[in-house]
Amino acid sequence: MPIELKMPALSPTMEEGTLAKWLVKEGDSVASGDILAEIETDKATMEFEAVDEGTIAKILVAEGTDEVKVGTVIALIAEEGEDASAPAPAPAAKAEAPAPKAEAPAPVAPKTEPAPAAAAPSSPAAPAKGGDDRVKASPLARRLAEQQGIELSGLSGSGPGGRIVKADVDGATGKAAAPQQAAASAAPAAAAPPALVDTDIPHEEIKLSNMRKTIARRLTEAKQTIPHIYLTVDIRIDALLRLRGELNAGLESRGVKLSVNDMLIKALAAALIEVPECNVSISGDHLLKYSRADISVAVSIPNGLITPIVVGADSKSLSAISREVSELAGRAKEGKLQPHEYQGGTASISNMGMFGIKAFDAVINPPQGMIMASGAGEKRPYVIDDSLQIATVMSATGSFDHRAIDGADGARLMQAFKRLVENPLAMLA
Repeated sequence: MPIELKMPALSPTMEEGTLAKWLVKEGDSVASGDILAEIETDKATMEFEAVDEGTIAKILVAEGTDEVKVGTVIALIAEEGEDASAPAPAPAAKAEAPAPKAEAPAPVAPKTEPAPAAAAPSSPAAPAKGGDDRVKASPLARRLAEQQGIELSGLSGSGPGGRIVKADVDGATGKAAAPQQAAASAAPAAAAPPALVDTDIPHEEIKLSNMRKTIARRLTEAKQTIPHIYLTVDIRIDALLRLRGELNAGLESRGVKLSVNDMLIKALAAALIEVPECNVSISGDHLLKYSRADISVAVSIPNGLITPIVVGADSKSLSAISREVSELAGRAKEGKLQPHEYQGGTASISNMGMFGIKAFDAVINPPQGMIMASGAGEKRPYVIDDSLQIATVMSATGSFDHRAIDGADGARLMQAFKRLVENPLAMLA
């Protein structure tokens, strides 16, 4: 029997993925460990390895196919001695609509009780396959009808020349939905998908990637379910900049160049250990209090945003953090991170100072309890020793999950973070 290759779950949260590219073709011999395909998950493009040896007998899912459910058979491998060219069994249809067995005869009505002509349904017969393609309808109306399972051929168009438009589909939806309103009202509220836009403005329609869909879902979930509280402090960073310059001069021979963000990661990790009430996550009706600070670092990549994790940043040197962030960010932009490298973390940091952003409020990355948003360091009037002087000042805003973290504890964390950044030698002790 051929071996079934199934769509793997490449991360704990993966439910479906895109089969981005096949690296083998039918008839190729493969061994355990060979790379068979590249699969795009919600966060990265990952390689799929063979665990058995044999010959690729049949590829069942073409490369570029989106929304392939985990567990779907994507190819068949013929074992040694099997004929790889033999017809492969047809892949099973979707679970919700299993294909009937070919040998099962269609049911026949008893001859003694023929159905009278009057019993025929009064609704129009279903159109032949592809019938909707011949109906005059706007692109938006077609998409809406497809999403809601409405046959365009059964609608009357109110647009020019009898063209079916969005209003016609909405009218049909309203009629179909009426009997179900009572049941729908009892269901828990769910996030509505973004409304479709019907526009005559010249535009390009770009399909959302799996990553962008996940970002949209998770950020909506975060803002709907997490009560955010925001605390902002202004931090003088002249001492940090001087120390950074001195350290970089000493580290130049080792090929290490510290960034301001590397030092902020260390400061946040140290502050979380100092104020453990903020190094927490909500887990059902329990609170998880972490003894290690794993900092997720927001990295912008072409398809969206990903947060590789510096594990144990509180106990690592600045040079180790710098090397690790550089290596993780590089692989993140190539889509080569492994799930354990971006899933988890106890808190996050997002820095937009390089864009000249003065201050912003970041959205918490669940299930974490907080995220630090840092802006640009800029010359500002600042009171030093009771006199007005010019200093380099950075604004930082902490977003806290108010279910898990009280405002006073969040304020203590911001206070500790400010003290560490303004007195950066304490981070090296």
